[in-house]
Amino acid sequence: MLELLVVISIMALATAGIALAMRDNGQTQLEREAARLAALLDAGRAQSRASGVPVRWRGGPQGFNFEGLAPNALPHQWLATGTLVRGNAVLLLGPEPVIGAQQVLLTHQDHPDQALRVVTDGLRPFRVESVQ
Repeated sequence: MLELLVVISIMALATAGIALAMRDNGQTQLEREAARLAALLDAGRAQSRASGVPVRWRGGPQGFNFEGLAPNALPHQWLATGTLVRGNAVLLLGPEPVIGAQQVLLTHQDHPDQALRVVTDGLRPFRVESVQ
């Protein structure tokens, strides 16, 4: 009987360890949010160029907005609650084919020491970089 209890205890500990390892941590959420934002910024930039209308992106703690596009043309909320924008939260996305170098720093309120940069040099698409 004692051996059975030991085996069950070992199995319970292993299951708990696997469950904790599979949880979505803050860094993964932030990476997912930054990749999504890079794709949305490129989509906003493409729509600005196609329509010839200037588009500005403004970010904040409640979400973000693409000014110059139809209200429901692109999403306007963060997927992860607690996502924050550090510093300048305004980007000009077009309609010119070449825009200035721009960046946005994203962080999460639960992990303020972790940040990711969504950046473009004005020629290439937006990409995600680590902040050192």
